[in-house]
Amino acid sequence: MVVNQLNTNGFCIINNFLGSSCSTEVLQQVLNLYQSGVFSNGQLARNVSVNRIRGDKIAWIGGDERGCEAIKYLSSCVDSLISRCNGRLGNYMITGRTKCMVACYPGSGLGYIRHIDNPNRDGRCVTVLYYLNPNWNSQDCGGQLWLYPNNENKVVKIDPIFDRLLLFWSDRRNPHEVKPAYAMRYAITLWYFDEKERALSSQNGT
Repeated sequence: MVVNQLNTNGFCIINNFLGSSCSTEVLQQVLNLYQSGVFSNGQLARNVSVNRIRGDKIAWIGGDERGCEAIKYLSSCVDSLISRCNGRLGNYMITGRTKCMVACYPGSGLGYIRHIDNPNRDGRCVTVLYYLNPNWNSQDCGGQLWLYPNNENKVVKIDPIFDRLLLFWSDRRNPHEVKPAYAMRYAITLWYFDEKERALSSQNGT
């Protein structure tokens, strides 16, 4: 399913990815992290923080930190999924990924304007988002992700519902935005690297 939908549509949605018990553990660890004060304002290029552009607060988690066992389990499950698909996702050969970016929109009407994750060929090829928002109602809470597959005018409106996994190409094919959120909105993002593009990016210092 993932291979076919990514190659055909540019994105794929998987609901109930971990199941209720495991996803609840992930959410609790994210809540604990947020309450501990380790989150900071999301950054743009050159470490400029601009709330008008993106309003999330983030923390980078490797998974070996104390109290992050469930987050590590989530990342390992995503790794296994990507590994099973590797070699069949476009022309990419995936050989690594980022740490987990744990993000919270604090519910004050902030979002993230339309953007592209990898506009400059830095090696990121697949964006994976995991949502942690029980009983989310986008009509009241906002916070949808609007995806513009193939950079067209049509929009796919994705609710950030609990235990939902979203995958899409990271390059210019998939501009996207987070609409203003009016309730606490949590997500975890992973970016997977294409071996060749990542190597070229490193050589060029980008």
